[in-house]
Amino acid sequence: MSILINQSTRVMTQGITGKTGQFHTRTCREYANGKLCFVAGVNPRKPGEDVEGIPVFATVKEAKQQTGATVSVIYVPPPFAAAAIDEAVEAELDLVICITEGIPVRDMIRTRYKMQSKKTRLVGPNCPGIITPDEIKIGIMPGYIHKKGRIGVVSRSGTLTYEAVAQLMALGLGQSTCIGIGGDPVNGLKHLDVLKLFNDDDETDAVLMVGEIGGSDEEDCALWVKDHMRKPVVGFIAGVTAPPGKRMGHAGAIISGGKGTAQEKLEVLESCGIQVTRNPAEMGKLLKSVL
Repeated sequence: MSILINQSTRVMTQGITGKTGQFHTRTCREYANGKLCFVAGVNPRKPGEDVEGIPVFATVKEAKQQTGATVSVIYVPPPFAAAAIDEAVEAELDLVICITEGIPVRDMIRTRYKMQSKKTRLVGPNCPGIITPDEIKIGIMPGYIHKKGRIGVVSRSGTLTYEAVAQLMALGLGQSTCIGIGGDPVNGLKHLDVLKLFNDDDETDAVLMVGEIGGSDEEDCALWVKDHMRKPVVGFIAGVTAPPGKRMGHAGAIISGGKGTAQEKLEVLESCGIQVTRNPAEMGKLLKSVL
């Protein structure tokens, strides 16, 4: 099995009529079972049209009712993307994957508040998406670098997700599911949420977790791993030195009060039994060493 998505998943694209939405929906349909999986598009101004054979509906609710889609991927421009997430949540979709970068933090705070007690899971925003290799990809990652296997990958960085996968592939290690959770300060699934899913997945043997400076998500995840994780986890923390006295990374990589530094995160991960590398070129080798 995989986590969150598989070849039976049915997907709608919110923002399918824009250039970005059209392009990435096309590439997702060309990957593995994509032609069967992508069944609807949503644009309130263009209902009744179609994009390369995919029908466009006015609302998420209508698209769900007419096609059975339970997952949405969002390419809506930043000023309207949070409202698109809200609509998908109100329609009670199982999963929303928001690729859009640059959503105002205030908008996402409101959206996260509205999502409380709702069934919908959110991945992103500002993320590359999710792929279950050789079955389905939902997002912007290059499908050809992936191959089905038994390693789970979760990362805040899209680029480092691709780098981790490339290293695993060079060592002959395929992936069960790869998830880019995004680097914004207010987002959906955290490392901890994804590690719990991998822990319960019979076809995932080990996990590669890539974090970034800022916040405490990686530390919270490590503390849970120490007491509950039944599978080996290896990690890497991305941290970029900026002008003197400052540290920078993604938009969500905000260090406050000395907390959230790369060194602090690495120390917590190691104290919880997670093997870590300080060299991004060694992620794949470290993962293979614990198998």
